[in-house]
Amino acid sequence: MIFGEDVPAVDAADVPQDAYLLDVREQDEWDAGHAPQAVHIPMGELSDRAAEVPRDRDVYVICRSGMRSAQVTIALNNAGWLAKNVDGGMKRWVEVGRPIRAEGDGPAYVA
Repeated sequence: MIFGEDVPAVDAADVPQDAYLLDVREQDEWDAGHAPQAVHIPMGELSDRAAEVPRDRDVYVICRSGMRSAQVTIALNNAGWLAKNVDGGMKRWVEVGRPIRAEGDGPAYVA
């Protein structure tokens, strides 16, 4: 990860089952496949919807590969949240066997 040690990160396999998982991908990516427990707030909407993100618990931020979520993690931490990047994003999530689901009838995949 090019953000280095400035970004607190965890492997997808280590995200707790009851974690607040914030998916910052675009709508089409979310629709294709997302973690069942994730909350969807696209990166571009986060400044307007930040009040929806809890401040009283860790926030695990995920995107496709970990780049956008690293940027969001930095921004959230700078604004007072306790955020961690899910290193490797949804690609890693699927790689370690974590479940995903799609919106609609098609098979789930990482877009």
